[in-house]
Amino acid sequence: MIIEFLPELTTVAVIAIFMAISPGADFVMIMRNSIFYDRRTGLFSALGVSFAIWLHVAYSIAGLALIISSSVLLFSLIKYCGAAYLIYMGYKSFKANTNLDLGHSRGNISALSAFKIGFITNALNPKTTVFFLSIFTQVVEPGTPLLIQLLFGAIISLAHLLWFSGVALFLTQPRLLLAFKRSKNIIEKMVGVVLVAFGIKIAVQAN
Repeated sequence: MIIEFLPELTTVAVIAIFMAISPGADFVMIMRNSIFYDRRTGLFSALGVSFAIWLHVAYSIAGLALIISSSVLLFSLIKYCGAAYLIYMGYKSFKANTNLDLGHSRGNISALSAFKIGFITNALNPKTTVFFLSIFTQVVEPGTPLLIQLLFGAIISLAHLLWFSGVALFLTQPRLLLAFKRSKNIIEKMVGVVLVAFGIKIAVQAN
């Protein structure tokens, strides 16, 4: 059965890779948590992003993707919630205490909190919602078995986990952290501005 759907699985895998590596709110948030907290925080945030993918898979399989795609109000609600969250996190980054070391736990974020940040960022990301609306309304057909749909979700989730875990591991190398530390005030402000900019961009974009 899997061989029969190999072209669709390959298509989803390629799209998922490009989706994961394309710059966006998820990337900025993983970068933020990795260099301003520690590697562990970045990895748990990456895990949160990959788990959030299954939320999108769940509503797509349940048929809610069609409802979301046809409801301007519902999609707008997701969009504005996501925008507000990014603006809030950006403001927190911009106003953060810059006297603390980069790459070391600030003592005020747990593994669960890091996971939640990654999860919420992806769950409320309209880009991800649009991606799943496209996949599950065009690639997935009414006769596509549930197992294949779950495989689509697993491929997308794994692509995000591997990419963002790699980002967290790369950014927390000692040499890079030392370089970041020299410009930590500027970097933290820039991250805050970028997150706020992403939030504003999402809020003003047409549905």
